[in-house]
Amino acid sequence: MNPLDPATSLQHLRDIVREFVNERDWQQFHSPKNLSMALAIEAAELMEHFQWITVEQSRCFDEPAKQAAGEELADVLCYALALANELELDIATTLLQKMEKNRQKYPTAKFRGRYGADDPNPPALDGAGPDQ
Repeated sequence: MNPLDPATSLQHLRDIVREFVNERDWQQFHSPKNLSMALAIEAAELMEHFQWITVEQSRCFDEPAKQAAGEELADVLCYALALANELELDIATTLLQKMEKNRQKYPTAKFRGRYGADDPNPPALDGAGPDQ
């Protein structure tokens, strides 16, 4: 199967979700509250596939495990797209704005190779870092 990501627009995916919801008259149930809760539940179902395994095992899934995790990830994405539809959010704009905030909050010089401020292995700063 050829990968579809390069040729599929975000708008096309939103439209597929919107059509699916409309065909079933589910928009009456798709309040932002309900969609955000459903999204969290699906994210938890995705996490179940990684529970009790090592980091390395999580990187070496066989095809059936990838397929199962992918289906849960698709559910998460469907609810995220439905929520964006309900809130009339432009996902691309929202994501780009959030990534810019993340760049400012987590500057490369300070966070490269670190998971956060409490990382026990801080990088050696040469005096040119953001806090210097």
